[in-house]
Amino acid sequence: MRMVRETLDSKEINTLRDLPDMIPVFREFFEDWTIRVFNREQHECRNYLSPNRREFYKILLITKGLGVFTMGLNTYYVEEPTLLFIHPNDIISWKNISQEGESGGYYVLFKKSFVNHHLQLKAIIDKFALFTDKPKSVIRLSQEELPRITQYFERMQEEELDKANVDFREDSLQAFLQLLMVESMKVARFPKPDEVTEDYSHIHHFFDLLEKETSGINYDQPIRIKTAKEFAYDLQMHPNYLNAVLKKHTGQNASTHIRNRILDEAKALLVQTDWSLQDISFSVGFAEQPNFSQFFKKNTGFTPAEFRRSF
Repeated sequence: MRMVRETLDSKEINTLRDLPDMIPVFREFFEDWTIRVFNREQHECRNYLSPNRREFYKILLITKGLGVFTMGLNTYYVEEPTLLFIHPNDIISWKNISQEGESGGYYVLFKKSFVNHHLQLKAIIDKFALFTDKPKSVIRLSQEELPRITQYFERMQEEELDKANVDFREDSLQAFLQLLMVESMKVARFPKPDEVTEDYSHIHHFFDLLEKETSGINYDQPIRIKTAKEFAYDLQMHPNYLNAVLKKHTGQNASTHIRNRILDEAKALLVQTDWSLQDISFSVGFAEQPNFSQFFKKNTGFTPAEFRRSF
């Protein structure tokens, strides 16, 4: 525990959107995948922050390595096998303290549509509340219990790679997810979170406000605030202090995070709706479409129309 604590200040957290190897690339979010399984030895978790809602649930099994996991205002020092259940709306961060090549375990991502399609899986998720009852979202495992949990990730990865039984893949995967959650409840030891720092409290409240401002935007409810000064005012902080805290821990200031979040929403609206460019422009805070188009091209290299056609 002492070594973990002493190493914290030397690690900067990157935003998840800046690390395409952490999750399926952006384009895949709009393509037809519903569940993916990853081995952490091939997809090692570096430092990241996921400040906005995702379209998928995540179950992360850490079998080897050291790190600090933050979910909302709860921080956990991970030094032994740990199982994490992450809801799509959770604000999370991970600080990896392991040496290169020392990460082990698995993680599985599955979309909300996958859950809604498999009602038995949804019932198990609702029954055990591992994703929603935050004290139950982190489970410590002993070395003796680890194989009982690991086997389900191994079976899911085998099923995902099986080309001969594609028609039954989703049914098998959702069944393994159910078994994984049942087995997790059998061995569950729920650790108490460690104390969160004041900086992380400020970071959480910033991203929580950013999510609230952007998660439901549309033409009738356009984004209300979109500058660092406006966010700092709502958070009762000085803009310089807000920027300093975010820069220190994420490498980016408030304006950059706000800009990236608006771009994410604009991309989603361009791909997932048939709204006019004017309606999208207004929804994400631009009164004039040309200003939105200029903003979008400057930050993506594409005009909004070009980006929409590419999908």
